[in-house]
Amino acid sequence: MPFSLNELVTVIFTLFAVIDIIGSVPILISIKQKMGGINEFRATLISGALMILFLFAGEEFLQILGLDIKTFAVAGSVVIFILGLEMVLGLEFFKSEKDVKAATLVPIAFPLIAGSGTLTTIVSLKANFHDLTIFLGIFINLIVIYVVLRSLNFIARLLGSAGLIAVRKFFGVILLAIAVKIFAENAHGLIK
Repeated sequence: MPFSLNELVTVIFTLFAVIDIIGSVPILISIKQKMGGINEFRATLISGALMILFLFAGEEFLQILGLDIKTFAVAGSVVIFILGLEMVLGLEFFKSEKDVKAATLVPIAFPLIAGSGTLTTIVSLKANFHDLTIFLGIFINLIVIYVVLRSLNFIARLLGSAGLIAVRKFFGVILLAIAVKIFAENAHGLIK
């Protein structure tokens, strides 16, 4: 049988943990303030499109580009590392051009939401779960992502400016650690 509720719950929570939209809240608030806003629906739509593309054609798509999952993961880890440095050091590597459309794609849709970890996880889940189960898991996570993106102003008011700074620095270190882990797990064998 291709569909199982237990398997769906496993996929939903696996993707939720990897996407970590809650952990991305401080950087999303920062990007929203820097860029003058976020198009929440567009960010969710682009993220969903990337995830679904990788569900059905991920490995093939990368092969067409002459890439593999490890190379893709390393590239994503570098971007995540830079975002983490921004958060911890208070520096600005991604220059704010007040272009909400550009910010919606990079760094929000990729790599924060549909990053290399998420896309690699989706390809990996195909080994154990049916495509329909993974598709539904992606869809449910997209609903959560949209709700969080729409609630950023409320979350910012709830935390206050001092709370945002503390949470931003804390999650910056977490992002740095995630980036190092992704890099370490995928970099070996790439340099010959």
